[in-house]
Amino acid sequence: MKKRIGWQVILGAGLISLSALLYYLHYTIFLDAHHIFIYLLGDIAFVPIEVLLVTLIIHRLLHHRERRILMQKLNMVIGAFFSEVGTRLLGCLSGFDNGSLKNNKHLLVDSDWTGKDFTAALRFADNADLGVDSRKGSLTDLRELLEEKKAFMLRLLENQSLLEHDSFTDLLWAVFHLSEELTARSDLSVLPETDCEHLSGDINRAYKHMISEWLKYMKHLKNDYPYLFSLAVRINPFKTAPSPVIRD
Repeated sequence: MKKRIGWQVILGAGLISLSALLYYLHYTIFLDAHHIFIYLLGDIAFVPIEVLLVTLIIHRLLHHRERRILMQKLNMVIGAFFSEVGTRLLGCLSGFDNGSLKNNKHLLVDSDWTGKDFTAALRFADNADLGVDSRKGSLTDLRELLEEKKAFMLRLLENQSLLEHDSFTDLLWAVFHLSEELTARSDLSVLPETDCEHLSGDINRAYKHMISEWLKYMKHLKNDYPYLFSLAVRINPFKTAPSPVIRD
């Protein structure tokens, strides 16, 4: 760090000295200080405008472009998650809710959806009472799925780009916590009521995160990858009988 600062100071001092030398040379040749100060003041007057252009406009445009590229990479990671485990996990988690999400209009995404529809769906997902009960579904199947995909999800966490996507990182942590809770129990068939309630809360947390991120991912596919969106609509885990086969 010291070497870097020292290099910058030396460069700055050298540039200032060169500028002073050139001004002195100009005055020595033309003996016209009035001309020098007119242009010097004009250059100084332009500095605030240059700062505005560079720091506020050009920098913002570059930052926006970098952000867009980063989000494209993040969406690829999120897409890999849903392709590998997310869609199956949603289907498995749906076995623990009160059944109100099956064929729910807020989750039956299709090609006619607009930005308003996705916004309404996200609002519904945030406020919905999922009625999750760990005794309704198969905890064993859920544990096996999470154990099977644990290595894949751990590799996702190694992706530094995910630090820029807090909500998806929260999803992964919620899923990992649920996985650890289930793995820590040797027998999931005989659990006290208090423990079932605890697991219901863990499932509910992961489920809510999953639904929100799935909706955002579906919106991304609709806007940027319609061919992938078509498949995602057909295998929508909130349909009664999702199928990749096109029948009509």
